[in-house]
Amino acid sequence: MSDHGAISAQVLVVEDEQDHAEIMAEALHREGHVCTIVHDAESAKQELAHGRFDLIVTDLVMDAERDGLDVLAAARRSQPDAETILVTAHGDVPTAKAALKGGAYDFIEKPLDLEVFRTLCAHAIEAVQLRGDNAELRQQLSEKESFEGMIGTSAPIQRVIKTMRQVAPSRISVLITGESGTGKELVARAIHNHSNATGRFVPLNCAGLSESILEDELFGHVRGAFTGAERDREGRFEYANEGTLFLDEIGDMPMSMQAKLLRVLESGEVVRLGDNAPRMVRVRLISATNTDLGERVRDGSFREDLYFRIKGAQIELPPLRERREDIPLLARHFVQAFAEEQGMERVPELSDEAQRALMQHNWPGNIRQLKNVIQNMMVLADDDTLTPEHLPAEIREGSDQEAAAPALAAGSTAGMSLDQIEKQAIRDTLRLQQGNREETARILGIGERTLYRKLKEYGIK
Repeated sequence: MSDHGAISAQVLVVEDEQDHAEIMAEALHREGHVCTIVHDAESAKQELAHGRFDLIVTDLVMDAERDGLDVLAAARRSQPDAETILVTAHGDVPTAKAALKGGAYDFIEKPLDLEVFRTLCAHAIEAVQLRGDNAELRQQLSEKESFEGMIGTSAPIQRVIKTMRQVAPSRISVLITGESGTGKELVARAIHNHSNATGRFVPLNCAGLSESILEDELFGHVRGAFTGAERDREGRFEYANEGTLFLDEIGDMPMSMQAKLLRVLESGEVVRLGDNAPRMVRVRLISATNTDLGERVRDGSFREDLYFRIKGAQIELPPLRERREDIPLLARHFVQAFAEEQGMERVPELSDEAQRALMQHNWPGNIRQLKNVIQNMMVLADDDTLTPEHLPAEIREGSDQEAAAPALAAGSTAGMSLDQIEKQAIRDTLRLQQGNREETARILGIGERTLYRKLKEYGIK
């Protein structure tokens, strides 16, 4: 969250004394908030019924009645996500304290210290915003429309999701490229699940399989086709009819098998081993590789005609080190998922230091490696906080050097003033945190007020 003034909120001010109402509204208006002023409980209830507010500031006693409590009750009914602050005279403090149990965020005594008042309102608004952010995060992590767990807000992953949405409804062949562990099968399954296919999703990893095994896996056989073939068996193509066949590591397919695969893709017919009768299939092909198929074509180890056949559309998955801003989101997702899987009563939290180390690591194993690391951390942790001591040694000890690598790649900080270095650190961390100033301040190890002051000082939006 941000320092006070950074979040523009809708505030309802309920105060029967007009001058006092305007003073409170002006104090909040200067912080960038939008204020609506009413002077009695009935008007407040009407506003609450028809408008939307983040914060309600109400006098406890108006017209000699404690109708501020009525405003609080109305707010809890019609604006459950909003917070309410009571303004009270000294003699009504016990009533105000009791109202905290009724759902009030806090109370403040008259005469108002405007700085204290602004700070209290800022904290209440931040609480509202944080709940909204958490709800949005939970929705993103659980909603099927987020493409089956394709989690991230970074520009690279959002481009991937956009392409997935575009190609999913069609039957065009798709080639997914990316390093090992980037989630290629996850993307393939998501495309299938969001397509119009009525058949199955059928995966096959081609790595290390000989031509004879691949041919039997893809096309099947009839009884007696070879020693041990005791009954007919359909291959993956038939099994995936009207669905999707996913061939992982297609670059490892032997050349002779590539020709047979191309023939099936062009004709839509498969012939089982030991049989002569062709069988028609209607299958969408999604392929994946962690190698450069273009280079394989150039060196003669992959057929050019097959390459263009399977590359109807191409989706290139970015390595995790190129989408570091997604690491906290992914890490929290894996923490939540593992906690649910293990039936844990409390979900552990990632400490700032652990999160920092995770973001600094280069992740040669990408998302698969991150998931394994999180699970190992949770097994080793004996309390509710995951800290760097729970990290594998290579991540814990190498984080400092890896953190420096991106900066050196972009240009050394030598010759820069300390102010320039500080400005760059704030700007880069703020970008990685998607503008979340509370998280930025925590990661930088400074207070939110200090961060807010420096943002204004350096002119960072």
